[in-house]
Amino acid sequence: MVTSTAATVTLTPVETPTVYGASDRPPRGDYSRGGAVHLDYTCPQDWASYTAADHDTYRRLYERQATKLSGLACDAFIAALPSLGVSDRIPRFEEVNDRLYKATRWEIVAVPGLIPEVPFFSLLADRKFPVTDWIRKPEEFDYIVEPDVFHDLFGHVPMLFDTAFADYVQRYGEGGLKAHSLGACEKLARLYWYSVEFGLIRQPDGLRAYGAGILSSVGELEHAVRGTEPYRLPLKLLRAMRTRYKIDSYQANYFVIDSFTQLFELTAPDFTPLYRALTGQPDIDAGVLLPGESSL
Repeated sequence: MVTSTAATVTLTPVETPTVYGASDRPPRGDYSRGGAVHLDYTCPQDWASYTAADHDTYRRLYERQATKLSGLACDAFIAALPSLGVSDRIPRFEEVNDRLYKATRWEIVAVPGLIPEVPFFSLLADRKFPVTDWIRKPEEFDYIVEPDVFHDLFGHVPMLFDTAFADYVQRYGEGGLKAHSLGACEKLARLYWYSVEFGLIRQPDGLRAYGAGILSSVGELEHAVRGTEPYRLPLKLLRAMRTRYKIDSYQANYFVIDSFTQLFELTAPDFTPLYRALTGQPDIDAGVLLPGESSL
C-alpha cells in the first residue's frame, strides 16, 4: 500500500520491507477511530468529515488522471472506472460496494492509513480491500508518500471489478498469511509491488498499465508504458521476488503479464518451494538486466 504517486522530488532510493505498513515515518491517520482499535484496523469512512476542499482535491485529481488513460491504461481498468460512481466528490464507500459486490463479491473497507501485514492479508483473503479514507493536502497534489483515498479508490478499486484479477488478489491475501508464518513477507511483498501496484499487461494493441501505483500517477503512467528508460520483463515469480524496488522515484523496471488469468494461475502452486529456492539467492537491484534477459 505504500506508493509514490509522482516523482517530483529526488530522494535517496530506499526499499521498504513490505508494502503494507512499514514506514520510516509516523503513519498518518487517526488510528483511534472505531474498529481501528481492533485487530482488523477497519473504521467508519466518516464521509461527513470531508470538507469542500477535500472533495475539490479529489475532483481535480480524478479529472486530471482520467484524461491520461487512453492508450496507457488497460481495457479492464478503463471499462470499470465508471463503476466508482461520482467523480466530482469523494465517493461514499457503501455506494461503491453496492456495485462491486454484485460484480465480484468484493467490498472496500475504510482504514485510517497503513496497516500491519496480518490484518492486511486477512482482509484480502476475505475479499475486503482496505481503502485509506483521508485525502492529501493541496500542497501534496503532485506527490504523496503514503496512499490516500484517491490512490486507493482510483488506482486499486476499478481492477477489483475484473473477476480474474479480483480472484488473484484474494489468493495473494491467503498466500500472505502463509508467508507471514514462514518469515517470507519481504519476498512476497515484491510480487505485490510488481503486480498490484506496478504491473503491466500485454494487450493485442500494446503494453498497458494495470498497477495502481502507475494508474494513479500522472507522470509514471507515461514513463511505465512508453518511456525508454525502464526495463520491462515477463513476470517470473522468482525474478520478481528477488528484485528490489524504489518508493521515491519512478520504477526502473516493470514486469509484464499476458492476461489476468495467467497472473491468477501463477499463484496457484504452493509458494513454500519458491521461498526455499530464494534462500541464499542475492537480491537484484532495480534497473538491472541479468545475462540473457532483454527488455520487451
